[in-house]
Amino acid sequence: MAILKWSQERNVNWHDISPCKPQQNGFNESFKGRLRDECLNETLLTSPRHARMVLSAWRLDYNSIRPHSKLGGNTPAEFAAQHDLEHAPNHVAIISTIKRESAGFYS
Repeated sequence: MAILKWSQERNVNWHDISPCKPQQNGFNESFKGRLRDECLNETLLTSPRHARMVLSAWRLDYNSIRPHSKLGGNTPAEFAAQHDLEHAPNHVAIISTIKRESAGFYS
């Protein structure tokens, strides 16, 4: 209810995704599928703490190390630097010291 109230106060249109219609939000469904396939299905999570550590490492890889096809094969940090995106969130602008080839993320 808080989100609905917030959206009404700011005249933000609220659009629900119909039940059983995930294709209405393809970007989100694509991300969730990637997270599930690349992280959750590959890891036996033994505790909440372990889950936080695994998801944090995956998020770091996804947001700062991994090249994205939609960014011209650049990492988000490289893309932000090339386009002088001062408004980019800090976690996007992290430059990693991990080498892709030696980190075991890619084959």
